[in-house]
Amino acid sequence: MNPYAWLPPDAVNIVLVLFLSFLIGFEREEHKAAGSFYAFGGVRTFPLIGLIGYSVALLSGTQFVPLILGFLVVGSFLLLSYWHKLKCSEAAGVTTEMSGLATFLVGALVYYRHYWIATALSVASLLLLELKVALEKLADRIPAEEIFTFAKFLLLTAVILPILPKEELGRFHINPFKTWLVVVAVSTISYGSYVIQKLTKQRGGVVLAAILGGAYSSTVTTVVMARRAAHEQEHPHLFGGSILIASGVMYLRLAALVALFNRRLVVTLAPFFLILAGAAMLGGWFWSRRPDVSASEIKREFEPKNPLELLAAFLFALLFLLMVIATQLAVTYLGKAGVDTLAAIMGVTDVDPFIMGMTQAAGVVTPLKVAAVAVLIAAASNNLVKGIYAYCLADRKTGLQSLCLLGGLAALGLAPMFWL
Repeated sequence: MNPYAWLPPDAVNIVLVLFLSFLIGFEREEHKAAGSFYAFGGVRTFPLIGLIGYSVALLSGTQFVPLILGFLVVGSFLLLSYWHKLKCSEAAGVTTEMSGLATFLVGALVYYRHYWIATALSVASLLLLELKVALEKLADRIPAEEIFTFAKFLLLTAVILPILPKEELGRFHINPFKTWLVVVAVSTISYGSYVIQKLTKQRGGVVLAAILGGAYSSTVTTVVMARRAAHEQEHPHLFGGSILIASGVMYLRLAALVALFNRRLVVTLAPFFLILAGAAMLGGWFWSRRPDVSASEIKREFEPKNPLELLAAFLFALLFLLMVIATQLAVTYLGKAGVDTLAAIMGVTDVDPFIMGMTQAAGVVTPLKVAAVAVLIAAASNNLVKGIYAYCLADRKTGLQSLCLLGGLAALGLAPMFWL
């Protein structure tokens, strides 16, 4: 037998309103008891506000004007309470009054059968009220520029991306939505590494910096570590191995990006990328563990720059479009040799735009195996260039070791071509 059959139709709704509003009122009652100043409402007032919200919604029916008027009347009483609070204390918060307005809305939402929203609103209100101290400490710890950085991340992902057209345009079939989606994917991985590096600031050593830096940018990490090795000349194995680790993480990063945009291409490349990443990271770790002249521990000092500069995002989008066009022209007029040559040239700079361009071309204008080989060549070329950077910027021992290690990784990175 259904127990609800004996209850009036609105009884369950009223019980739910009383329960949710009582929870908010109970939290406010504890807050009021803990302070010696005036505070509005408690375990009786908030359930009453919830019931008023439910009753006004019931009387309003499908007409929202009476509901809005009821909301304004309750808001007027809460405004009067806040005015009285300002007279009693110079540092008066408005949190309790806002909780009262939220409780009114909970009652109205329950009447309109938006149970999930009403419950979520109540739970969110409780969490915000109860976690006041923790949230205030968090706000003190997070610099203003990091909030601005996150705002730019939301601008790139939640504002710009949804409004872009998804149709292919022009001779080269440029899709604005997919183009910006590539920017978002690359930015998200870099931003994730950036946040982790910020959270682990001044913790861990050079090896941890290499792992996180490889997800951010293995080229930047190589340059930074090579320059530091020039000043810390008694740790060639540590810095040489760490530079190799960063390039190993690069293969994992590339595998993740390719997987997002071309599953057929990642199925072809994933086994090789995982082997190369594992070999580089394990080899780099063992090499970094070899004894150096100095046994002193080296702390990481690298602080990454903000990867979400808007100018950099638009520049990446432009480079990506140029790579898509260049790849299609190379396939049309130069064939496989042209694509391979373009891949080797692009390895000298940032390989991300070229490789992401290949994810769009693979299986469409470029045969899958040709695209896979081009990606391997670009990554190998980039590893060799990083070795040259390290040789030029680091001390003699670290530079030579890094060049040999990255040169070996570049050669190993070309080996899968014999199976493709």
